[in-house]
Amino acid sequence: MSFFLRPAILASTYLLIASSCAKAPTIKIWTEFSGDKAFSHVQALVDLGPRPPGSDAIVRARAYIEEQLEGSGWTVIEQDFTDQTPRGESKFVNLVARFGGASKPVFLLCSHYDTKIFSEFSFVGANDGGSSTGLLLELGRVLALQPDLARKIELVFFDGEEAVENFSNTDGIYGSRHFAQVLVKDGSAKSFRGGLLFDMIGDKSLDVTLPPNSPAKITAGIFASADALKLRNYFTYFDQDITDDHSPLNAIGIPVVDLIDFHYPPWHTAEDTIDKLSPQSLQVVGSVAAYYLSQLAFK
Repeated sequence: MSFFLRPAILASTYLLIASSCAKAPTIKIWTEFSGDKAFSHVQALVDLGPRPPGSDAIVRARAYIEEQLEGSGWTVIEQDFTDQTPRGESKFVNLVARFGGASKPVFLLCSHYDTKIFSEFSFVGANDGGSSTGLLLELGRVLALQPDLARKIELVFFDGEEAVENFSNTDGIYGSRHFAQVLVKDGSAKSFRGGLLFDMIGDKSLDVTLPPNSPAKITAGIFASADALKLRNYFTYFDQDITDDHSPLNAIGIPVVDLIDFHYPPWHTAEDTIDKLSPQSLQVVGSVAAYYLSQLAFK
């Protein structure tokens, strides 16, 4: 059986379809971010125990991170390298993720997923390494709800952020230093317009302390996003510069803001455990970051 629509009816049909498409709601990904889901990722990582570079636990952490990201549509590449440390040569593995086969992302979201080596006690790094990784995994999930946005972003999980002994020009931030060197070598550094680094953002008593030399434009965007969500009181400046995984990226001309809560007494102690963290703190930082990425980062 065949049929046809009269021109007037056909025009009305097209208009109805166009109107429906025009009114399709845009997903507000900052409302989709779940502090509880981010917290569950942190718990899964902490359950693996200490995760220093080269350990069996960090291998399992990588497998977990890759599984979660791939389940949300991200493609993950392992960027492995060796570097000299005060205790000899060590192998490290960064994880780099792009969404849906994207070839030219322009913004970085970063965390480190290793924990510092301590021989005196078991250091599980719930906040220092765990909280930021859990948050970034949840951001990966909500960004996938806006594929066009997700394709602009590269997720990077750095290995070897922690110094083997003491922070110096050659000990610590191994993963981000290597990543920056690769970007310079292959000429892609100039493609990135900026980035956010997350570190220690799960403390129950949240006080995000941006380094005073943070790139001004991105910092203003983060503060504006926090204002829009009525969360500005959680964000302030630290009283001195901070060396972290953003440092090598800033050094090669990519403006990256370090979102870190450095007011954390259990830092680098056996007390950096999951009970010191709060899903609500992860919710605050994650929703502000998601709002910034969706509403301001690419304006």
